Amino acid sequence: ATPQQLEAHAAASRRGALEGTAASGLAALAGSYYLHHRSPTYRQMPISLKALGVVLVVAPCLAIQAERRGLEYDRSQWEGDSIKVLDEKHQQEEKHWQSLSSRDRVADWAARHQYSIIIGGWATSMAIAGAIISRNRYQSTAQKIVQARMWAQGLTIGLLIGAGALTHTNRDSPKHDHSWRDLLDQQERDRQEALKHSQRAYAA
Repeated sequence: ATPQQLEAHAAASRRGALEGTAASGLAALAGSYYLHHRSPTYRQMPISLKALGVVLVVAPCLAIQAERRGLEYDRSQWEGDSIKVLDEKHQQEEKHWQSLSSRDRVADWAARHQYSIIIGGWATSMAIAGAIISRNRYQSTAQKIVQARMWAQGLTIGLLIGAGALTHTNRDSPKHDHSWRDLLDQQERDRQEALKHSQRAYAA
């Protein structure tokens, strides 16, 4: 990659990060504003906890959108045999996905999105636990927050164990990168196709 391409890739990633931050930030702030006016329990929470909620929404969206824009730029730079190989790989992956059973699809999806599941599970469990514990009239707001966090941490540990099991399962069937071999095979197919066209033209 040339310095210009590296800079263009970085610029695309920065643009994606700004897009993700703006969209998720507006959604998180709108949700916080709504809860502040609708939920007395939310109004009593410390500002640091509210800020954490915003960060939990913004941070994943920022990273995901930045990566998406970077991959889009990479795709725009593909040409020749490389793009043929990558398109063929995509078709093979799609066929493999269609051949999987429902159970295997769930396992495959979970293995590829384990970090999103962990973060989402933590945030969801925090919200559910908070909603349940907030009904207890005999605890202070600080006690309720601590208890909700303990419940969320317990579920997160369970999610981490599950993610570890999925990772271990994937390691049992190692995947090797044969991109160089695929590229050589594609070049050989192109050479054979060009040879056939030449022979037909000569025969004509």
